[in-house]
Amino acid sequence: MSARKQRLLKQHRRNKRVALGIVALFLLALLGGSFAHLLPWWLVPLAVIGVWVIHEAWFADHLFYAPHDDYRYDFPEACIRLPVEITSDALRLNGHELSADIQTLILECEVKAAFWGRLFDPYVVIRTDSGEDRQDFERGVKGRRYLNLSGFAEALREGNLQVRGRFCRVVGPATLYGFSNSDYASKRVMVIAPHADDAELAAFGLYSRCAETSIVTLTQGEIEAEHYERLGLSTAEAARLKGRLRMWDSLAVPLWGGVPMTHCVQLGYFCLQLPAMHAAPDQAFGSRDSGDMDIRPVRHFNPLRLPGDIDGQPSWNNLTADLVALIEHFQPDVMVFPHPQLDPHADHVQAAGAVEEAIRQSAWQPQTALLYANHLHDNDRWPMGPAGSGIALPPAIEPLPALPVWSPVLSTQTQIDKAMALGMQHDLLIPLPLKKRLRRLLQSVLTGRRWPATGEDEFFRKAVRRHELFFVKDLRREPIRD
Repeated sequence: MSARKQRLLKQHRRNKRVALGIVALFLLALLGGSFAHLLPWWLVPLAVIGVWVIHEAWFADHLFYAPHDDYRYDFPEACIRLPVEITSDALRLNGHELSADIQTLILECEVKAAFWGRLFDPYVVIRTDSGEDRQDFERGVKGRRYLNLSGFAEALREGNLQVRGRFCRVVGPATLYGFSNSDYASKRVMVIAPHADDAELAAFGLYSRCAETSIVTLTQGEIEAEHYERLGLSTAEAARLKGRLRMWDSLAVPLWGGVPMTHCVQLGYFCLQLPAMHAAPDQAFGSRDSGDMDIRPVRHFNPLRLPGDIDGQPSWNNLTADLVALIEHFQPDVMVFPHPQLDPHADHVQAAGAVEEAIRQSAWQPQTALLYANHLHDNDRWPMGPAGSGIALPPAIEPLPALPVWSPVLSTQTQIDKAMALGMQHDLLIPLPLKKRLRRLLQSVLTGRRWPATGEDEFFRKAVRRHELFFVKDLRREPIRD
């Protein structure tokens, strides 16, 4: 996946250079015409502004695949598969029965953008008599996509569920996948957050209704602290301040979701150093920005003593030993951590690897892994569309492991509480730069995009949704191996 990401980035940059070359030739032609008095001089600055506006409104998204590429998902044989007819008035099961124990519903279909779907975000409206949902896709979409119909099972059974495209068409043949999920919220759950805020972004709705939750944050998240240098601090001082603030966030914010600080642990390893730690497990890797080499200063609020507290070394061996101790202490039935094939962030990939290694070494064996993605390889806008709408399955251009899906529905009140939890995270409160503000203004006026009133950071739009989304791995049937 990492090699593919680099290939996509290289291709994206090459295409951008070609486009910039064409634009430069166009502007040079205008400039030459103005010098020769064939064209008025003011056309040149007007053209420059026009090109910039067009880029910001329609070409600023990072989309590292073609909109006509099919998404590729395989699901286990045990899941329900039903053919569905898409009509103008409703989805039809045509005599097939949908059992009462199905909670998560995914509709595989083809979505084709209309002409206006190349200029405006195409989306699908899922409507019943009691309410509706909206799920957005790429401009110019033309391929296989996966709508999330979770929460609409009853309307589907009654033949009262409509699926209609806006700036696009939804066409068949379509297949409905149904998944029967356990009540994971009733079990002991441990959420692994590579950084402060990852637990809230991925799983606030889940952990806020769990009977018993523990939250383990792996890193301080201290890098990229330029915002705090405005206080007159050096780079190292700003990084230490940011690390302390995010340490506090990781321990205090879960209390808003009902998780006491006695069930929250900050391990204090350093941001973006997990790959190096994994490559040399015995070696210590300090902070890139603060220069600190000791993880203990941010651990003094932890509810228990851990193996890494002995020497304070930021090493892979200490990280896995800490995780083993925490798994054996809290004894979770369900582990929630990043999807190692879907989420490309280096710390997220290594966090998944550290958890899997710790499970192999632990005397306590969790039953289930719930895998999430807060970042994507291919599309920096996913989940696409406005806050409060549903979460369709993410782009998967290369096949992923065949896993069941669990997508619990969040009430309006839970969505508000989740937004407020994000609003307590210092890293999501940094004001947007002027360029991004102008981009949003242009996209709002020209393309109709909307951002929530709860916060400026893009995660207030992407994470506060009708659904949360997890891929389910049964550790009893598919134990983690070396």
